[in-house]
Amino acid sequence: MPANKQPANTAPARADRPFRGIALILASTVFLGTSDVTSKYLSKTLPSIEIAWIRFLIFALIMLPAMLPGSPLHSLRTGQRPLQLWRGVAVLSSSLLFISGLRFLPIAEASATSFVAPLIVTALSILFLGEKVGLRRWIATAVGLLGVLIILRPGTGAFHVAAFFPLVSATAWAFTLVMTRMMSGKEHAATTMAYSSIVGFAIITALVPFVWVTPTWHDILFGTLIGIASTAGQWIVVLAFRYADASVLAPFSYTQLLWVSILGFFIFGEVPDVWTTTGAAIIVASGLYTAHRERVRRSEVLVQAARSPNP
Repeated sequence: MPANKQPANTAPARADRPFRGIALILASTVFLGTSDVTSKYLSKTLPSIEIAWIRFLIFALIMLPAMLPGSPLHSLRTGQRPLQLWRGVAVLSSSLLFISGLRFLPIAEASATSFVAPLIVTALSILFLGEKVGLRRWIATAVGLLGVLIILRPGTGAFHVAAFFPLVSATAWAFTLVMTRMMSGKEHAATTMAYSSIVGFAIITALVPFVWVTPTWHDILFGTLIGIASTAGQWIVVLAFRYADASVLAPFSYTQLLWVSILGFFIFGEVPDVWTTTGAAIIVASGLYTAHRERVRRSEVLVQAARSPNP
């Protein structure tokens, strides 16, 4: 190996510990839900781009030890740099679009719409992961999209154009999940997080001067909370994928809807209407069925591999 090249960080091997993965994903929903609710609260006084900038500033500061070449935590060496850069773009896009939607939408409605992401992963997995998707999973995906239409109610007086923000945000998050799965077991969590923070902060820093509003200490305090909570939540999600498959983790990620609904009620006095509740229930049901089919498919693959004669 040439002297000027160093091996990429070695990621810890994947371990089949589903209960640990489930515990991690449940913990992540608390942090991510807190970040979302605080973002909506702060959207009353700051532009969405500036909220995202504070969020990624804190994110980058937390990940700074992983960026410094002399640090024992240095984690920028990677064999997946293009994928890491694109994942960073997807993370920023998802965050910025979701925060933009929160300014106009009840948080339960925005969150329920964003949970269509695992269903979008079904389609993306064909293109990027080479997976085969059966008719039943396609039907489940279509049912989940029906749930989104029930929440958004396009063509009625209840429809708000801002509803597209969490929907497109979910698409960006679906790309994030696919790329996370592609790198799982190959890249260290710190490497993935460091690149996401660098890419996100660099892009949003170029945008924030156009909308800058001088924040108060109150804004800075809550912006810091958003950055810490979202960083912790993202890190825990990456770790969870190390211990369990997405099909195992997906059902438990929906508990975030419970957290944001409770917080939305106590902080903003928002009570999800019957349309949001019905649509969310359909999205969750279709997501759970998709996760079930994914689990069945993996079991069938393992059984076929076990029955195949050794070469």
